[in-house]
Amino acid sequence: MKRIHTPKLRKIGLRLGFERDWYLYLVATVIGVFMGLAAVAFIWPLRQSEFLADQFRGYQNLWLLVLLGPGIGGLITGVLCTLLTKEGVGPGVTSVMYAVQRKKGKLSWKIGLRKWLASTATIGSGGSAGAEGPIVTIGAVVGSNIARLLGTGSQHSATLLGCGAAAGLASVFNAPIAGIFFVMELILRDFSLKTFTPIVIAAVVSSATTQGILGDAALFDVGDSFVRGDLKFNVLQIPTFLILGLVCGLLGSVFVRSLDTTERLFASSRLPIYVRPMVGGLLLGVLGLGIYWFVSTGNIPKFYGNGYPTIEALLDPNFYFLTDAHEELHKATPILLALIGLALVKLIATSITVGSGGAGGLFAPSLMIGAATGGAVGYAVHAIGWFPGTSPAFFALVGMAALVSATTHAPLTAILIVYEVTQSYELILPLMFAAVVSTIVSRFMYRESVYTFKLSRLGVRLGSMSDLTVLRRLTPEDLNVQPATCVQFSDSAQHLVDLMESTGIAEFVVKDDHGKYCGMVTSEDLRSALVYRESIPLLQVSELQRSDLPTITNEETLDIVLDKFTKSDVQSLVILSDRGEIMGLISRSSLMSRYQIALDEDTNQ
Repeated sequence: MKRIHTPKLRKIGLRLGFERDWYLYLVATVIGVFMGLAAVAFIWPLRQSEFLADQFRGYQNLWLLVLLGPGIGGLITGVLCTLLTKEGVGPGVTSVMYAVQRKKGKLSWKIGLRKWLASTATIGSGGSAGAEGPIVTIGAVVGSNIARLLGTGSQHSATLLGCGAAAGLASVFNAPIAGIFFVMELILRDFSLKTFTPIVIAAVVSSATTQGILGDAALFDVGDSFVRGDLKFNVLQIPTFLILGLVCGLLGSVFVRSLDTTERLFASSRLPIYVRPMVGGLLLGVLGLGIYWFVSTGNIPKFYGNGYPTIEALLDPNFYFLTDAHEELHKATPILLALIGLALVKLIATSITVGSGGAGGLFAPSLMIGAATGGAVGYAVHAIGWFPGTSPAFFALVGMAALVSATTHAPLTAILIVYEVTQSYELILPLMFAAVVSTIVSRFMYRESVYTFKLSRLGVRLGSMSDLTVLRRLTPEDLNVQPATCVQFSDSAQHLVDLMESTGIAEFVVKDDHGKYCGMVTSEDLRSALVYRESIPLLQVSELQRSDLPTITNEETLDIVLDKFTKSDVQSLVILSDRGEIMGLISRSSLMSRYQIALDEDTNQ
């Protein structure tokens, strides 16, 4: 694949008066348009599968579809995943996070194609999973491969990967703000302006593209009557949302553990990888058939698929059949049990689907589990007689954010996505309160989120959002400064070769006649010179030195030092005193070792 060289693009932009990395904004726009169209193409077959499911309502042999549908979809998923690529380390978002942490933002296009086809088979056949994980992966693959085409290197590949991921999520949920913060809070864990700007452009353009085709309606229509009469919040309701946050926090930690356990069980089995999703699908079919016969509604079980129709029903105040008088608690018990059962069955179904290797996301199932849990808490509150004017649907909305926050450990994203998909500003305060409480409880019960438990098993440590704060508390004085081997800029290159052969040192600090720093000669510089060894006696150090490398001072904090290493391709940098005297060398490895120690200390406090 022929690459477009970004230095040429930079030069063109600089001549026109643009910023150094102006082309990123143009690329982000292209990614946004492409992902907006891709999201429409991705959503269409899933909506058609929901339409077909409605057409089978009341069909005499529907039980066969309930039993065998997920298994057939699982078989297709297993075959696709085996034939296309074995890359990836779990659900889509987890694979993207792994690529950012360990593969410099590189993702094969085969991963995107696999996720597209396999998730369509899984979700379309009734598998309990969502569309956001696959579309995030597809977007990340698009951004990663565009970065590879442009030859941006690791410096911008993660940013463009994030552009694609944010654009995909923004389109599927019609929620550009949530898409932006999902990527920055969970995937990149970077809120710097240089990262923020292109991701905003990609998400907004993608969402606008999708809205232009599918319309700008909220994903979940809560209805005018709901907005007028039921979104009432006052400070006296705080204890009820505290209870909801506690319940969602506990249930969220159970969900994560359930996913982890199910995945371990299937991974430890002797079943071939391509068979596991089919077995998971058949288990789901057995569960679905049991519910189908027990409930006897003649419909596809509510926990099949992404659950969007069920979520919208739970957000309808009329769904709960409330009267003006307080319901007696014993009369409310059947509905309470039904809501609790729906949440638990969806949790089990998703664990089986995704844990067995099915393709799909975890965001939509979390929303449905949260809506059912919130509805149950709200119905209990109403039945007891507390706040009779508040509909359980209000609690269902808040429960969505609380459960998503508990499973992802990303409260900001959870709050924003529920706000955007419902477009209800009145929710902000209870959303914030319940989401924060549920996150605290969930992290206390189980440290990992639905996206990180697999990474933890692979030894990938993400740290916390306070990582930069940790670095800002440290200075170069906290590092091991190595003595520098200095040479004069007028020395011969042969002198460097002799030093390297006698001492094994391959990095030299160059100083002038007054002892002031001039530059460095790195091991790469020497290797390049040794290709033409016969010319070595004719060269001086001044012809080999690099004067473009940044230097470090004692006043700088380690986040600045880390940024300097990120922008340089060397293993060591020179540290200078206030008077410009050469104090020694700081290596990249010593910086990262101290960084890891600081993270451990911060975690254990």
